[in-house]
Amino acid sequence: MELDFRQVHLDFHTSEKIDKIGESFDKRQFQEALKKGHINSITLFSKCHHGWSYHPTEANEMHPGLKFDLLGAQIEAAHEIGVKTPVYLSAGLDEKTALRHRNWLVRNKDETTTWVSDFTQPGYHKLCMASPYLECLLRQIEEVCRLYDADGIFLDIAGVQPCYCQSCIAEREAMGLDPYDEEAVLYHAEQVYFRYAKAVRAAIDKYKPGLALFHNGGHIRQGRRDLAHCNTHLELESLPTGGWGYDHFPCSARYCQGLNMEYLGMTGKFHSTWGEFGGFKHPNALRYEVSLAAANGAKCSVGDQLCPNGKMDMVTYGLIGEAYAELEAKEPWLKNVSPAADIAVISPEAYTDNLGTGQTTQIGASESGAVRIMLEGKYLFDVVDFETDIDKYKLVILPDIIRADKRLEEKLKQFCKNGGKVLASGKSALKTEEDKFCLDLGAEYICKNPYSPDYFRPSVQIAGMGDTGYVMYGSGEKIRSAGTELGIRENPYFNRTREHFCSHRHTPDSAEYGGGGMTEGRDGIYIAWSIFEDYGTNGGLWAKQMVMFAADRLLGDKKTLKVNLPAQGIVTLMRQGERYICHLLYASPVKRGNGIEVVEDIVPIYDINVKIKTDKKPGRVYLAPQAEDIPFEYKNGEVSFWVKKLECHQMAVIE
Repeated sequence: MELDFRQVHLDFHTSEKIDKIGESFDKRQFQEALKKGHINSITLFSKCHHGWSYHPTEANEMHPGLKFDLLGAQIEAAHEIGVKTPVYLSAGLDEKTALRHRNWLVRNKDETTTWVSDFTQPGYHKLCMASPYLECLLRQIEEVCRLYDADGIFLDIAGVQPCYCQSCIAEREAMGLDPYDEEAVLYHAEQVYFRYAKAVRAAIDKYKPGLALFHNGGHIRQGRRDLAHCNTHLELESLPTGGWGYDHFPCSARYCQGLNMEYLGMTGKFHSTWGEFGGFKHPNALRYEVSLAAANGAKCSVGDQLCPNGKMDMVTYGLIGEAYAELEAKEPWLKNVSPAADIAVISPEAYTDNLGTGQTTQIGASESGAVRIMLEGKYLFDVVDFETDIDKYKLVILPDIIRADKRLEEKLKQFCKNGGKVLASGKSALKTEEDKFCLDLGAEYICKNPYSPDYFRPSVQIAGMGDTGYVMYGSGEKIRSAGTELGIRENPYFNRTREHFCSHRHTPDSAEYGGGGMTEGRDGIYIAWSIFEDYGTNGGLWAKQMVMFAADRLLGDKKTLKVNLPAQGIVTLMRQGERYICHLLYASPVKRGNGIEVVEDIVPIYDINVKIKTDKKPGRVYLAPQAEDIPFEYKNGEVSFWVKKLECHQMAVIE
C-alpha cells in the first residue's frame, strides 16, 4: 500500500461529563481547516479512550452528549474534497467498560491495574485481550467496517501485555504453565496478542478485505518483525516534546526503513504531548520535524485534538499548513526512495528482545548513544536486526552488549572475510557461551574491569584529543592487547568508597597501566568500555571522538559521503531511480521548562560542502524543489558541490 504524505491524527478523547458534543461542527469549516493544513488524510474517531462512540451504534454506546453521526459527517466532508479517512478505535483503553467490568482489566502481579494503579486517581485502566472484552472490541470494529467508508483502521494501545488477571491465570493453568512464572507470563502474553491480531484482521476482512490496519503501541519493537507484520504499514509515534525526545525518531526510522514496509513519522502540534488543549509548538519546530520525516524516507502525520464542540482550530491548521505546504512541494523527490548506508548498527533492543526480555517502549542508552554519534558524525547508517543481510555494508557496529551466538558469529566472520570491518565495545563480540571474542579485534578478554570509572589515554593521534587520561564512566572490560594498541586503560588510585574517596566526584588517574583500552586486529576495532551507553547517558565529547576515530579508520576511503555540517546538522542520502537525493537539515533544540526540548529559531547555515562517491559522472546537480542548478566537480569517482545556504531543510539532487 502507499501512504499519503500529509496526514493528521485527530484525537477526540472526550468525557461523558461534557455536553453538546460536536455542536459546532460545520462541514465547510471542517473542509477549510483541511485545505488550510494541506491535509490529504485525517484519522477520525469511532471510539475514544473514555469508551464512547461518535456515531450511532449497536455494538457500543454513543457519547451521551452527541446527538448526530459525527464520524459519518466528518468522513463525508473529507471525502468530498479528496481527503482520506482512516478510522480510530481505542483498543486497550475503554474507561466506560473498565468501570463496569473490573475483572476484565490488566493486572500487575500485586493486583494493581496499569496506566493508573487504582480507581482513586484520574486516568485510564487498560483492558486485557484475554478477557471477554475482546469480543466487544471485535463487534465495534466490524460495525465500523460495515457501515462506514473507512480508508483504514487504527487501533490504539495495543501490544504484548504481561497480565495477571483471572482470565490470564486460568488460561496459563489450562496450558500447564505456572501462572506466576515471568517467562510463562511473557510467553502467554505473546500468544494473547497474536490471537487478538488475527481476530482483528478477520473482523476487518469480513467487510473490507485488505483494508489498511495499524496496531499502535507507542514504539516499533526492534527485532520483532513478526509483530511489525501484524500491520499493513507502520506509524512511528514519536512526539519529541512528549517524552520521546529528538533521538527517538531517527533511530526508529533507520530500523523501519529496512523492513520493506510503508511507514510514517507521527509528531504532534502540541508544545508538550497528547491531550494538551491550547498548546502549540513553534512553526519552525513542526517544519523541522516534518522535514526530518521526509529525510528519513517517511510519510508524515501530525497529532491534533478536536475540541468537544467539534469545531476545528484554525490556528492549528495554519501551523500545520506552514510545514505541509513545504512538504507538498518536495513530494516528487520523496516518493519511492531507498536509503544509502555505509554502516549497520546492530540494535541493542533487537538483541535484548532476542534474549526474551520482553516488551520495550523506548530506545535504551546504548542505542541512543550509537545513533547520536552516527548523526553527529554525519555517517550514512541503518539500524538493523539479526535478520538483516549485512553484506551490503562496509562497517558493522556492535554497541556494548551484542554477544555472538553461533549464527551471528558465522555471519560476522563471513562479513569480515568478504572485506567488511567490525567495531565492537563493552561485552560485544564475546561469544554467548564463553568470555572469548569471536573475531580478531586485537584483544583477549580477561574479566570485567574492577575499577569504575577509570581512564583512557590515546596511543595514537585522535582528532580533538591530546596525550592525557580521559575519564570513562561506562562499565569497562579488562583485556590483554593482542594486536595494535590504539589506546590504553589507566587505573584510578582506588574506587570511591566510604573509606577511600578523593575530591567531589571520582578518584583521579594514577597513570598506572591497566591493559588495552582500544585495540585493532584483522577484523576490526574493539573499545573496552560500554562507550555508546556512556555517550547516551553522559554525552562526553571524548567518547564520540573515540568512536568517530575508530569508524573513520575502519571505513578508510570507502566513506560514501562527506559534509562539513555542524554537529547538530543531519544528513541523509536517498536513492530514487537513477538519482541521489541528499537531505541536509539543521535546527538546534534547546531545553525549556522541565526538560522539554524546543525548536524555535532556525539559524541559517552557509557554504556547506558535500562530497559523494558515485561511479557515474552526474549530468546535473540542483536544489529541490527550487530546480536551481548548482556547479559541481566530478573527480576520481567523487562528485563535489557547495550548498550556499541551508535554512531548516534543503535537498540537493544528483542526476
